[in-house]
Amino acid sequence: MAKDGVGSRDGGPVVHGFPHLDTVRAAITALHRRLSPEALGRYAPSVLPADVAFADADDLHLGTQRIARALVRHLKLPDARMIVGFREMEYAASVELTAGPEYFIELNNRFRTHRRDIGAALAHEVTHVLLHRLGLSFPGTGDNEILTDTVTTYLGAGWLLLDAFREDAVSRQKLGYLTPEEFGYVLAKRALVFDEDPSPWFTSPQGYTAYTRGRDRARRDANRPPLTAAGWTGRHRYARDRRYAREHPSAGAPGSGAYAFEHGPDGGMRVSFPCPTCHQRIRLPVRGRVRARCGLCRTILECET
Repeated sequence: MAKDGVGSRDGGPVVHGFPHLDTVRAAITALHRRLSPEALGRYAPSVLPADVAFADADDLHLGTQRIARALVRHLKLPDARMIVGFREMEYAASVELTAGPEYFIELNNRFRTHRRDIGAALAHEVTHVLLHRLGLSFPGTGDNEILTDTVTTYLGAGWLLLDAFREDAVSRQKLGYLTPEEFGYVLAKRALVFDEDPSPWFTSPQGYTAYTRGRDRARRDANRPPLTAAGWTGRHRYARDRRYAREHPSAGAPGSGAYAFEHGPDGGMRVSFPCPTCHQRIRLPVRGRVRARCGLCRTILECET
């Protein structure tokens, strides 16, 4: 039996930026490898704010169980029952991962009075159950928690975790293991896939700001060469690197870090680059304008190789 929990930070400094971006992208790829495009499509739209809101008149335990059931339904775990309790603990929440169908979630006692964030804590824990059932995990506790945050967000429940982020001159709170901007990045990646705008759901101004910063980073993924949407600077650099690779086939092909050139035994040259949707690497012959389809997520890509 394993136990996993969601971290929280109160009062201390909040890490910002994109320090876990490589692991986040690997998590998106792993999710696409585990679930088909059709299966992922079942997670549109996101869980709605009304389904996970805690009304002032709600009984603590009944309201918590109602929200847990809503998240179980959203994450497609109809035969899983979440039994939720409260106690003093170091982390925000934890769950015991057993064979089911009953799973025991414990929430930090502070949620007795901070009820607006109960949905955020439960979203992470219910996703742990989903990943346990899917047999999807990363080695190492830290990377596995990043996987859980990423999947929670990509499947439509993680906007709650970002909305729980609040930071001002006297207090700070953040749930989860991703930075606020990384939550925003994954949320924006989901929004692009499902044509969804989560902006109206934010009650936290800091959460919304982090979303816009993550969205800017996510949009850059679709504007890198050899994609035709790349800007002039990127296309110019790509052409320079391509010319060098052709002229120095034995020198080791240069690349921007996102794309790389390689030579085949027949003398032909190929370029590899990450799919902007699922981040699986794609290899294409270098032959000019080409339309390609990612074999994993089926995204159609317009490229100038």
